[in-house]
Amino acid sequence: MTRPTPETLAHSARRARTVTEPTGDADPTTPPRGTAAAATPAVRPSGPVPVSGAGSLVRSLEALGVDVVFGIPGGAILPAYDPLYDSSVRHILVRHEQGAGHAATGYAQATGRVGVCIATSGPGATNLVTPIADAYMDSVPIVAITGQVSRPMIGTDAFQEADIQGITLPITKHNFLVQTAEEIPQVLAEAFHLAATGRPGPVLVDIPKDVLQAATTFSWPPTLDLPGYRPTLHPHGKQIREAARLMGGARRPVLYVGGGVLKAGASEPLLRLAELTGIPVVTTLMALGAFPDSHRQHLGMPGMHGTVAAVYGLQKADLIVALGARFDDRVTGKLDSFAPDATVVHADIDPAEIGKNRHVDVPIVGDARNVIDELIAAVTTEQKAGRRADLTDWWTQLDDLRERYPLGYDEPADGTLSPQYVIKRLGEIAGPEAIYVAGVGQHQMWASQFISYEKPGTWLNSGGLGTMGYAVPAAMGAKVGRPDAVVWAVDGDGCFQMTNQELATCALEGIPVKIALINNGNLGMVRQWQTLFYEGRYSNTELGTHKHRIPDFVKLAEALGCIGLRCENAADVDKTIEAAMAITDAPVVIDFVVGKDAMVWPMVAAGTSNDEIMFARGVRPTFDEDDI
Repeated sequence: MTRPTPETLAHSARRARTVTEPTGDADPTTPPRGTAAAATPAVRPSGPVPVSGAGSLVRSLEALGVDVVFGIPGGAILPAYDPLYDSSVRHILVRHEQGAGHAATGYAQATGRVGVCIATSGPGATNLVTPIADAYMDSVPIVAITGQVSRPMIGTDAFQEADIQGITLPITKHNFLVQTAEEIPQVLAEAFHLAATGRPGPVLVDIPKDVLQAATTFSWPPTLDLPGYRPTLHPHGKQIREAARLMGGARRPVLYVGGGVLKAGASEPLLRLAELTGIPVVTTLMALGAFPDSHRQHLGMPGMHGTVAAVYGLQKADLIVALGARFDDRVTGKLDSFAPDATVVHADIDPAEIGKNRHVDVPIVGDARNVIDELIAAVTTEQKAGRRADLTDWWTQLDDLRERYPLGYDEPADGTLSPQYVIKRLGEIAGPEAIYVAGVGQHQMWASQFISYEKPGTWLNSGGLGTMGYAVPAAMGAKVGRPDAVVWAVDGDGCFQMTNQELATCALEGIPVKIALINNGNLGMVRQWQTLFYEGRYSNTELGTHKHRIPDFVKLAEALGCIGLRCENAADVDKTIEAAMAITDAPVVIDFVVGKDAMVWPMVAAGTSNDEIMFARGVRPTFDEDDI
């Protein structure tokens, strides 16, 4: 194919402006340290300026420092698109509203700033429901702006009317139905503040069309009115001291690190706390990169497909210090059998998470960075007083587990390409500076296992909701937010077919993402469960991408304005990845045709105890109870 130039691809894209980082605490939209950045620049106050409601919306976005929004116009939101035409805010025209939502999420996860998506009323707004729910489950700061039918039409079943405020009430941190044009600046400022501070999350702003069309005035900054919203950032000293005392006396402690540590920007103090105490660290799927995978104290990822050492480290611990984690079912397994002998210290900025799933002995409410900083000080005091845990025996046991049960895989007996090998080589060639964005399924688990994550913000995925179709648009958003980074989406042939239309957006907007498509011809994780639990009855999991090559992913990539490559054997893996790395002016899709029978191991079957972890099919780890 003829490769388009960056100039022709990006002819319609406005240049994103440089945004000044927020300073000080005077601006109410500036988040406290350790929360997702609201991207609020130092904007000079402005007096009233006559505008429409739509003009006020766009000026508010500019004042909030928004550099890019992802969206699709439609009737109810159309008034906002006219002033957007002249704005410094870059609008990226996606092909589906779900793509806009996931792109906003990927942008936010990669940058720590608030992602923004826009849709019209009715089906446009409802197409945002899945990415909004996804952001809610993973605590990602996005603001979704939707058009609504005019106020007199609300409740009449008007054309393209949907109660998006009611629909999204359970899956947003907060949502607004704007009643007057005058309140638009205040609502936008409050939405960004809510999305970015405390426990981050999605906020929806629904604006009726007549409000967008109404005459009003714009002035900045507005006064926020959020009574009762006061996130607790600094932990109580008594709980910190008790946690430090327990850490000094434990024989089998574990630091259980969740995604809240990344959102708080607390990776560096976490490293200091771990090295100060010598306590082993496990990082959840949402926390990969918060602690270097290569560090000696890192046991790996816990949970359903975690390492044997991480799963059993938690299971046999006498003290669990949970930092920004939520004891979800994929980590705990059967809850009533999880870590039966452990005292639990649970630190989280959201008090609703503490004790929700597991009884907590020492609850700590606060921002993860502040919690860890204060734990370091308290532990240092304990150590100066001679109270320091001896973890020699614990590490001997854990090291033995790591040696006996390392992550690995078997080469396919039928000579097909191993998906684990592909992903491992991708991580080694692209390196730890790249950003890896995964879809959901087997390829997601292999990417979490066989790529080494050394730095924060280099691993993005849909954890809580497990959204197929997340990877391509999220990678697009990540690349827009961090244009100098190499961004790889590791996707499956099932996930890819849900949202690959956003590659057309990438091609036209000059967003050169790279897609490693792990094509096993099936819905791989579902097939694995059918193999293990349904006697190999493969009901509706074969996709036809192997047998019929429908679609032909190389031709599809080219049709979408991308470079399409294919790799079917191990000898070509390195040179194919290197060829993709050399292409910097267009999106690239590599169709890695891999075997269909590869499985993800280790595995704790759903609903079973972590004690029943399987290292491989038919292979259960053996343990000397005197050692654990």
